[in-house]
Amino acid sequence: MEKIIFFGLALPILGFVIYLGGTAIMKGFKAKVENRPEKPEEEEQIDQQPNVDNLSNEITKLNELLQSGVLTQEEFEKAKKKLLDN
Repeated sequence: MEKIIFFGLALPILGFVIYLGGTAIMKGFKAKVENRPEKPEEEEQIDQQPNVDNLSNEITKLNELLQSGVLTQEEFEKAKKKLLDN
């Protein structure tokens, strides 16, 4: 008789706790989705484009310095590697 009373009380309480945990998790997922930026891909492309243009301009300047004899091949390679690593 005691087991029936225990399970009669414990099972509904356990079910309620699982229900509360599930709803909290689902609300968290929903909030995460709602707080995402609408178009992150476009923002990344916009941010990366000036860097690519700037990088190519810098390498072009380095190449011009190499061609004019201001830089040695070794200095050119070091400067180019430094630009590409950043």
